[in-house]
Amino acid sequence: MNVIATEIPGVLILEPRVFGDDRGFFMETYQRDRYLEHGITDGLVQDNLSYSRRGVLRGLHLQWPYPQAKLVQVFSGEVFDVAVDVRRGSPTFGRWVGLLLSGENKRQLWVPTGFAHGFCVISSEALFAYKCSEFYHPETELSVRWDDPDIGIDWPLEVEPDLSSKDVEAALLRDISADRLPSYAETASA
Repeated sequence: MNVIATEIPGVLILEPRVFGDDRGFFMETYQRDRYLEHGITDGLVQDNLSYSRRGVLRGLHLQWPYPQAKLVQVFSGEVFDVAVDVRRGSPTFGRWVGLLLSGENKRQLWVPTGFAHGFCVISSEALFAYKCSEFYHPETELSVRWDDPDIGIDWPLEVEPDLSSKDVEAALLRDISADRLPSYAETASA
């Protein structure tokens, strides 16, 4: 497995080994010991799968407390995937990492705790999968505006995105009370 560090420490791009021939391919999407070698927690407790069509944008989401780290990947189609550092006191607070994940490139992104996560579908449709380090606690979920000007994500959208009502109503990061956000110190040990 090839692991690529990003400009935000802790956010990793993973390229699993893919074994293929004219019949198709095989790859390990997760192997605990191999991922532990790269600092990826072994406490993954829930798998999720979403299907979306072109133009759907989901995010930016996190939950606090009960933070979720996520190992994300696309099984078919292509998305632009984003992780935003929302940890109070972090030297990279408000900065983001984004990359294309697709069924073709088979890349994964590790999104540590303390980061808001989102993606937009740029193919006709996409199957998006993610493993989480904590169970879903809807009462603790936070949503940050996908188009927050202070964050400045350069989404590769040709039209207005298709958003859920939750994402339409999401707050700007600066308007979220600091006590609702994780701190850099709290997530360093998570």
